Amino acid sequence: MKTFVVLSDSHSRNKRALEKLLPIFAENDYIVHLGDGSADMREVAELYPEKTYVCRGNCDPFYGADEFVIETADGSVLCCHGHQWGVKSGLSRLAAHAKERGCAVALYGHTHTAAIEEKDGVLCINPGAFGSALSPVYCYLVLHKGKATPTLVSC
Repeated sequence: MKTFVVLSDSHSRNKRALEKLLPIFAENDYIVHLGDGSADMREVAELYPEKTYVCRGNCDPFYGADEFVIETADGSVLCCHGHQWGVKSGLSRLAAHAKERGCAVALYGHTHTAAIEEKDGVLCINPGAFGSALSPVYCYLVLHKGKATPTLVSC
């Protein structure tokens, strides 16, 4: 079993909410930020370099990767910001790309709207906007024996 804390679109806002997650980061196998506010994760990456993964979003000029795949014994997960796959217009392109990369799960951000949707056999998960001052949200994801169980959590 592998556990993930997945954030996106923090936009360098809401540092208090991020600090509240530090104990949760310690307990999980992976910490993923899907972009737009990627620099917010520098301190977390210093604390947990072996398990912190950061994407660069369309508002991030320097810090993070364009996309990556996290491979575990329980399944492979595509991680990206989503703008490059047109997620505001639908999830078909993202799902097709995830399949090409051998992933049954695709994590994306960009829309600022939390969503869990299966598209063409790929579970597409958007953790929503962590930078929202009114209702920051993240995703707690469990992979176990090929099954993905996502939970959206409000802070």
